[in-house]
Amino acid sequence: MNSLTAYPVSRICGEYLPPGDKSISHRLTMLGALAQGTSHFTHFLNADDCLGTMKAFQAMGVRFRLNEQDENERPSLTVDGVGLQGLKPPSYELDLGNSGTTMRLLLGILAGQPFEAHLTGDNSLKKRPMRRVTEPLKKMGARITGRDNGNFAPLTIQGGPLTGISWENQIASAQVKSAVLLAGLYADGETSVLEPVVSRDHTERLLAAFGAPVKRIGARVVVERANQLQAIRIRVPGDLSSAAFFIVAALLVPQSDLLIRGVGLNPTRIGMIDVLKSMGANLEVKVTEEQGGEPLGEIRVRTSRLRGCKVTRDLVPSLIDELPILMIACALADGESVIQGAEELRVKETDRIHSMVTGLYAIGARVKEVSDGCVMEGVRELKGGTVSSFEDHRTAMSFLIAGFRSKEGVRVSGAGCIQTSYPGFTRDLNLLSGGTLPV
Repeated sequence: MNSLTAYPVSRICGEYLPPGDKSISHRLTMLGALAQGTSHFTHFLNADDCLGTMKAFQAMGVRFRLNEQDENERPSLTVDGVGLQGLKPPSYELDLGNSGTTMRLLLGILAGQPFEAHLTGDNSLKKRPMRRVTEPLKKMGARITGRDNGNFAPLTIQGGPLTGISWENQIASAQVKSAVLLAGLYADGETSVLEPVVSRDHTERLLAAFGAPVKRIGARVVVERANQLQAIRIRVPGDLSSAAFFIVAALLVPQSDLLIRGVGLNPTRIGMIDVLKSMGANLEVKVTEEQGGEPLGEIRVRTSRLRGCKVTRDLVPSLIDELPILMIACALADGESVIQGAEELRVKETDRIHSMVTGLYAIGARVKEVSDGCVMEGVRELKGGTVSSFEDHRTAMSFLIAGFRSKEGVRVSGAGCIQTSYPGFTRDLNLLSGGTLPV
């Protein structure tokens, strides 16, 4: 699947169950490995990034059983936990592929282990900054070395006795917060993370579900040293970041009516829903249940005439992964849209500000790149053409959606990267659009 081309479609209709949430699947794999007993997770995301997390823990003695299709034709994962003190030294370097989540959170767990481990990844992961995580972990007592004083992989970490710290999360990063909290499970005293701007809170919700001593006090999340975690059984919520592509498609394509079921509606993740509503999107959102402390529900989406928006810095943490597909919506909205305070996009799997602006300009959007985002003037229809994925899954999927509202279609080169987060993307897109993308 080196390249894919999406052409205009007449409508997006039907019912849609998004794949399991990637962020939550990563965290369940890790916490299940550290728990006492056997955990079982249905609707697990069977994608390259999450499988990389599983393989890293297999290398440290944890047993997993992945059922690629359960009774609902969705993957499930069973984990035989080894306990907080049960991990074994890996006998080889842990290659974490493209997953920044795996590397950063795993560093927090390894900080408390009585052994040395070596971590690496693909060329993209080796360019992503790690000092934001290694700095607080070093203050807690971990010894970490690597390029640029531990800022870039490959990294070597020697864990050991840790001391709790109070850390201010100035980047508003859930990965930094999570790494510090996971290390705090092994640290003497309290470990706390202060969040001037609240980031995704999946880690603290799941820590509580596993029985860890964690609590939120105002803007601060506090964890204490844990004796053990208890195994759990839950269904992974559908990934709102994956559903976002279908939401925007249904809003932009005429005569669309889409019902999304079982999707995660965590309040720290729904910034895109709020922004789209401010743009005039016809969205009905309803919470229907809870799994592992995570709210799930339904979203009804109908074709809408969108107007421009302004995304400010305080909104970015709640929609950071959805910004690429939001840019597609803004490119086709009436009037001007401004995205600012989004510098964090420049250190994702690729520089997503650059990749999206470059691609949008190539297919006929009116867009200008700025240091922390972009400015767009909406057009009624995109011309179409060929764009590069820049080996980034969210860039690739965003431009395939753009093809639905283009004159000539949009060809995305390097589309194989979609496998890292959403192997069934083209299948689901065909089912709901009547399209003919190769599966």
